[in-house]
Amino acid sequence: MSRQYFGTDGIRGTVGQAPITPDFVLRLAHSVGRVLKRSEDRPTVLIGKDTRISGYMLESALESGFNSAGVDVVLLGPLPTPGVAYLTRAQRASLGVVISASHNAFADNGIKFFSAQGTKLPDAWEEAVEAALEESPVWADSPNLGKARRLDDAAGRYIEFCKSTFANDLSLRGLKIVVDAAHGAAYHIAPKVFHELGADIVCIGCSPNGLNINDGVGATHPEALIEAVKAHGADYGVALDGDADRLQLVDASGRLFNGDEVLFLMVSERLARGEVVPGAVGTLMTNLAVEVALKARGVEFVRARVGDRYVLEELEKKGWLLGGEGSGHLLALDKHTTGDGLISALQVLQACVRSGKPLSQLLSEVTLFPQTLINVRLRPGQDWTSSAALKAASTAVEAELGQTGRILIRASGTEPLLRIMVEAQDAAQARACAERLVAAVQLA
Repeated sequence: MSRQYFGTDGIRGTVGQAPITPDFVLRLAHSVGRVLKRSEDRPTVLIGKDTRISGYMLESALESGFNSAGVDVVLLGPLPTPGVAYLTRAQRASLGVVISASHNAFADNGIKFFSAQGTKLPDAWEEAVEAALEESPVWADSPNLGKARRLDDAAGRYIEFCKSTFANDLSLRGLKIVVDAAHGAAYHIAPKVFHELGADIVCIGCSPNGLNINDGVGATHPEALIEAVKAHGADYGVALDGDADRLQLVDASGRLFNGDEVLFLMVSERLARGEVVPGAVGTLMTNLAVEVALKARGVEFVRARVGDRYVLEELEKKGWLLGGEGSGHLLALDKHTTGDGLISALQVLQACVRSGKPLSQLLSEVTLFPQTLINVRLRPGQDWTSSAALKAASTAVEAELGQTGRILIRASGTEPLLRIMVEAQDAAQARACAERLVAAVQLA
């Protein structure tokens, strides 16, 4: 069946507009609770959130909805998405729930779910929830209502988990690190993780007020991090997004490193330690230079659809451990079950400390190919897939680029846009080829 509410990462939208309204969220939790009770008599659900002002309202609605279905609730307060995934598994809970719209502005919010194992849930589970939403509610009577309690040390438990992924024989002493938490869920966690591992910390984006999440700071606005690293003479800068599952890194010179480069570094660091890395997973958007560099190291590279859930699916299918996206969603499945910006940052810093080399030197084998990405707005009913002009232009561009570049044309999943990406060794060539493809779409 087609899904009405669930997108690629839970349910997301503008607060006060369907489906992000308290009445729908209450019904959603009630329906999820009924699905859980089909296989478990007394389920327990953990609920975490980021720092948006709407989190209070949605948290209350979720709590009521679950309790009304006979499901117990444990409230975690503000906590990164990967922290909720970890505690769901550690607490042996039935389900983890995150209230967050990730890197979106404060006016948006969303709900996403983790399994008892701390992993994303399959499409079949989401379809079961959507089917339950169409059914009439079955309210539990008083003796069978769920209860709610708060886990007061949730943040501390997650901090210790993050630190445990960093090598015991190493520390961050002697390093000055700028930490940008995007005024989001890691504002009270990220600084402590790096400080307790020995680093000298400078904080930006760590003063949430409910309205400023991702506002000019964080992984989606790395210019703030670059400026702070230079101003404070820091060795590194770490920027997270609102729910701290995405990462951007900056070195002492102010150079920004994206997720594609971090993925290569995580692979090469393990190879340097003598570990076997049979393969890694990127996406259709992963820079071609990373694929070339990994294959030169004898590491197979596979591209998944855009979205960390699809990277995870491919990793599980292959039995591999490392994958990620250029946006900064990185997966190291021997460290965590889901993407974690903090743990990814620690893996990079561990490589730098162990080798005694800066990031730029560790990544000297990879020079990213220039990419041009242009979004083209589609007319209502426009069928770009059958455009003869676009097909002819694509064939011509592919012939011109040969093995030195590639094109990717895909429709947006959320807007009436066609995303056209061209990658080439020469930036001017990439731009010119992309503009030819845009012109062809506009003729269709």
